[in-house]
Amino acid sequence: MSRDRPSAGPPGQVAGGWRAGDPVAARRFAQVGELQLDSGGTLPGVQVAYETWGRPNAARDNAVLICHALTGDAHVVGPAGPGQPTPGWWDGLVGEYLDPDDWYVVAANVLGGCQGTTGPSSPGPDGKPWGSRFPSITIRDQVAAEAGLASVLGIDRWAAVIGGSMGGMRALEWPLMFPDRVVTAVVLASTGYATAEQIAWCAPQLAAIESDPFWLGGDYYTEGVAPVAGLGIARRIAHVTYRSEYELATRFGRRPQGDGRFAVESYLDHHAAKLAARFDPGSYVVLSRAMNSHDIGRDRGGLEAALHGLKSRLVVAAVDSDRLYPARLSSELVDAYPDAGPLHLIKSPYGHDGFLIELAQVGTLIADSLGA
Repeated sequence: MSRDRPSAGPPGQVAGGWRAGDPVAARRFAQVGELQLDSGGTLPGVQVAYETWGRPNAARDNAVLICHALTGDAHVVGPAGPGQPTPGWWDGLVGEYLDPDDWYVVAANVLGGCQGTTGPSSPGPDGKPWGSRFPSITIRDQVAAEAGLASVLGIDRWAAVIGGSMGGMRALEWPLMFPDRVVTAVVLASTGYATAEQIAWCAPQLAAIESDPFWLGGDYYTEGVAPVAGLGIARRIAHVTYRSEYELATRFGRRPQGDGRFAVESYLDHHAAKLAARFDPGSYVVLSRAMNSHDIGRDRGGLEAALHGLKSRLVVAAVDSDRLYPARLSSELVDAYPDAGPLHLIKSPYGHDGFLIELAQVGTLIADSLGA
């Protein structure tokens, strides 16, 4: 057995994520063809998995795009079931705050993901998983793939593009890349660029996955193994940044679990196991690096210059207890683009995840923004 290739069991699907042949659930698929990448290269045969709620109106001006965060997918609302291991990650948003009788809501699994959109676990042109051959992509490439989906759906202009965290990065890039295709951009708990600290938090997560003996350089898909231990460590690190110190202190304190672990350790272990069961480590690496690349000022003269010619309405909200994407980063966007109006502050003890948890505050803001 070579040092860099541990013994593998019989080939099979080990890593989480959706694969062709799995139950489709509510997914639909759009073939958007060859994608020109930010790097100058191309990615052939791009497929985008998506879900929709409601219908386009006669004028086709009621379409809303929901952009998910790092480990999300197109399943915004709805139950878990065959082919869909988790319930909707923003359950209650569509229906209660976005009425499908009024809005045609679309959500797509992001480029590089693992829930039906082309990513490292997808078949390449030779039929084998892309693996290490999958190109480096950026947030702008992800938006370009979503624009391809919009064209397939016949949506020339979004009434709104809405997203938080990594989804907020895309919601911000959308009106910059396609200024005539977005009426309102709602950016939640996000930033105009990846900061040094965000990149630093990401570094040990990437190291954990790529140091796992079953990473195999990213080409583990046909080996019957997967770097799920490394993915679990990455999730533990990330999840601490998603929650506030106050919540962890008040919820867990120093309480022992009874099995040699503190309760907070058990909590992190639980979330690590959940992610490993549904997500692909290769996608985690690709998407994390895409987030690190995020900078709306790149090749546009900086943050303020990038926003100067913005044609879309911009709505920016931060979570007051967010330590990963602190409110000051959202304030920078508002300061650079005063037409955005005041910064909306979501009050929450939960930290970064508050943009998902505080549905009443966020849903009301979204509904009010669309009503305006």
